[in-house]
Amino acid sequence: MIKLALPTTEDEIRKLKVGDEVLLSGVIVTARDTAHKYMVEKRPDDIRDMLNGTVIYHCGPVMKQDDDGSWEVVAAGPTTSIREEIYQADVMEEYKVRGVIGKGGMGPKTLAGLKKTGAVYFHAIGGASQVLAQAVVRVPGVLKLEEFGVPEAFWSFEVKDFPVVVTMDSHGESLHDVIGAASEEKMKEILGSM
Repeated sequence: MIKLALPTTEDEIRKLKVGDEVLLSGVIVTARDTAHKYMVEKRPDDIRDMLNGTVIYHCGPVMKQDDDGSWEVVAAGPTTSIREEIYQADVMEEYKVRGVIGKGGMGPKTLAGLKKTGAVYFHAIGGASQVLAQAVVRVPGVLKLEEFGVPEAFWSFEVKDFPVVVTMDSHGESLHDVIGAASEEKMKEILGSM
């Protein structure tokens, strides 16, 4: 396991390769469809410092507010990343994001963006939202909660040993492409034998 502290640098991220198992510690920021559209269309300055050198998590968390006003993460599983394909490369470049966490991988535009900007795609385990929530040790803040709602807001999560696997790297490699091609070959083989 590679331990990676956030925020991080392009040099550190370029050391990572597809298949690396990583434990993230530091601050990550949730962003889904509404947040990505907002970042590309409005180019807000108030989130630049929040995102610089860190990782975006494709996650619509389930949150609970305590009596003192602080927030607790109840569930924080990854959401399907491909929905952000039209935005992700631009967001990474504009805001100096060093990685993205999600599930299912992303497409060629994002892969090219990872290579250009020195970023990676981290795959998180789907169906383990309560387990992943336990890696969140603190919720330092939230932006756009009233405008976007709980699942779509920019949540800042301080995490410790958040488990992920690099499935797309800054060298142009994608485990998703490799598995997709192998699956297609296997399907042709099976259908050809019928």
